[in-house]
Amino acid sequence: MGDIKGFLKHGRAKKAYESPQERVHHFEEFSKPWAQEEYKEQAARCMDCGIPFCHEGCPLGNKIPDFNDAVYRGEWKEAWSVLKQTNNFPEFTGRICPAPCEASCVLGLNNQAVNIEHIEKQIAETAFLEGWETPTATTKQRPEKVAVIGSGPAGLATAEELHKQGFQVTVFERDQEAGGLLRYGIPDFKLDKQVVQRRVDLMKAGGIEFRTGIEIGKDIEATALKAQFDVVVLCTGSTVPRDLDIEGRDLAGVHFAMDFLKHQNQLIAGEVTEHLPKYNAVGKQVLVIGGGDTGADCVGTSNRQGAVKVTQIELLDKPPHARLETNPWPEWPMTLTTSTSHEEGVDRDWAVLTKRFVGEKGKLTGVETVKIKWTDKAKFQFEEIVGTEEVVPCELALLAIGFIHHEKSLSAQFGLELDPRGNVKTTGFKASRTNQNDKPVFAAGDCRRGQSLVVWAIAEGRRVAQAVGKQFELEKV
Repeated sequence: MGDIKGFLKHGRAKKAYESPQERVHHFEEFSKPWAQEEYKEQAARCMDCGIPFCHEGCPLGNKIPDFNDAVYRGEWKEAWSVLKQTNNFPEFTGRICPAPCEASCVLGLNNQAVNIEHIEKQIAETAFLEGWETPTATTKQRPEKVAVIGSGPAGLATAEELHKQGFQVTVFERDQEAGGLLRYGIPDFKLDKQVVQRRVDLMKAGGIEFRTGIEIGKDIEATALKAQFDVVVLCTGSTVPRDLDIEGRDLAGVHFAMDFLKHQNQLIAGEVTEHLPKYNAVGKQVLVIGGGDTGADCVGTSNRQGAVKVTQIELLDKPPHARLETNPWPEWPMTLTTSTSHEEGVDRDWAVLTKRFVGEKGKLTGVETVKIKWTDKAKFQFEEIVGTEEVVPCELALLAIGFIHHEKSLSAQFGLELDPRGNVKTTGFKASRTNQNDKPVFAAGDCRRGQSLVVWAIAEGRRVAQAVGKQFELEKV
């Protein structure tokens, strides 16, 4: 710890952003770096506490006090070395992770947490700028070939960790480019796709093969893939969206949030050249159903497209501004958050139930809603409040209410067992092996654990790679 009184002398600095009035007119990243002295002061706030709860809060177990100390001392290369020990892609997590490490920061017990995520991003960008980050090297070459299905954060982490062990790794991706959710699900203003491509290019240069535009289960049958490879790892994500089975669902203008976001990303990348009217918010009143991060991304994207008004509703009650006694540190704070997209313009409401979609001549014109009162949240029970019914005018409704499980057609081809939630069931070392015994099939990421965070997906990829390596070591005994 470079400055034992740093947390007393310095407050938490706000992240620097381009103003909402400016950034809403483009899809580029708008976060700005601090001056170097600011990073030193913010890193000095890390207390080097006796028990760093941030280690537990981070699914990757990042050694946060260690890299903060290095940043304080101006040893950025050392900070990068520490960070890369546990995190394959800090350039991603430093941009889009909700930072559970900060929620667990001991300083957050009676103060504002250390600015861990912003420091992490700068460490990563400094490493790329200085040329410290190079293609992953391997000390040995193994004969075994591994197929990784899916190139999202779990698939990329799996591939890199297996490559380090010397396996011959091929990543299959059904979309045109690699990156999965990172490339197609997260708006460019939060994660520039050149950042994703930069990482993919490094992995290719290191010897990892990427085969895009190929859907396993359709273009290549599961049995054929197993015949070509010694082991298969499923990292297909949780991509089946939760739907609303209510009146008017088939009206033109009601869409899943991820379809809307993916289309915009493809437009920016040039994969599609025409902005389809059904995914274009220009001149429309937009209603986003769902209050999470995906919903916020829809808000930011709609405003950038030129929506005349954006409204976002959430089924749950409005969270408190500060922790309640029932939600003590270091639990994840169930408090109200305002994202950068919300700052750009949106009407938000909570405890609102979507009753039906209203339209004329097959086109959406509004959504009927009603306010609710929760009677038992544990049992998901609520009652409608009489007299609060209204029709919210809108021409575009986006369903951002989460995902239920992976696409089961592929796991069915492999003959995999599923858990009660519809995810791929795994057991054994690192809980990564499926029920397949003739040739190893593993699973990692959201297809195994259900919809989760990018940082959890990376952690899952690292763990499944360890499990694959362990499997072949055991077979040699």
